[in-house]
Amino acid sequence: MSEGAAGGFVTLADGRRIEVARVGVDDPGAPLMVFLHEGLGSVALWKDTPARLCAAGGWRGLVYSRPGYGRSTPRAAGERWGTDFMHRQATEVLPEVLAACGIDTARERPWLFGHSDGGTIALIHAASAPDGVAGAIVLAPHVFVEDISVESITRAREVYAAGLRERLARFHDDVDSAFFGWADAWLDPAIRAWSIVPLLSAIRCPVLAIQGHEDEYGTMAQIDAIVRAVPGALALALEGCGHSPHRDRADAVVEATLALVRRPAI
Repeated sequence: MSEGAAGGFVTLADGRRIEVARVGVDDPGAPLMVFLHEGLGSVALWKDTPARLCAAGGWRGLVYSRPGYGRSTPRAAGERWGTDFMHRQATEVLPEVLAACGIDTARERPWLFGHSDGGTIALIHAASAPDGVAGAIVLAPHVFVEDISVESITRAREVYAAGLRERLARFHDDVDSAFFGWADAWLDPAIRAWSIVPLLSAIRCPVLAIQGHEDEYGTMAQIDAIVRAVPGALALALEGCGHSPHRDRADAVVEATLALVRRPAI
């Protein structure tokens, strides 16, 4: 995270420690943006995106590393994540992290800003708790499985020991926990039947779905499915952009996010 982030840990009911960081303004009345990282992400791998976005909007930001990632408790020996791992993060872990951080969603509805798997988690959470979310900005989310996703993750697994592991190790206390938890779940043959499209119509909050035309992990079909299923959802397709719109097209992402959060309620 960037300089000025206030970091620490919260503990879940089962004893797992979750790495958290707070960024943005120190104003309890400001909107709260919760950042949900990608499948190989962490607090540190967001780099300056949360601080930059919260500074632009005048918001508070909460960033955390999911179990198995960053400085959070790694996966237990022999633990294998099932194809429902994003559902469990959305309906079990995220609500517990919010509560542990003192956020009562009955009084204060947070905004969710999710990238890749984090975007999927944001959508599932918004569908499962429709009265507890102010809105969701999802970058390169997955709502069903495409060949391009499985093929790219297969390639990542093949090159993991040839340099990718070393690069990721700077951001995770147990890099094998993070990588194989993610890769093994996504490469389980059962993932081919996975889809959250039937859940999307339950979402009642504003949604902005952002996708890069050069994304190596998914196609425009992902955000097209969101727009068809979620009432009033907006889509932003970006040229010159791969799987990380917040890095490849940062200004466009900030501008679109500001417009959504500041849009008058209907």
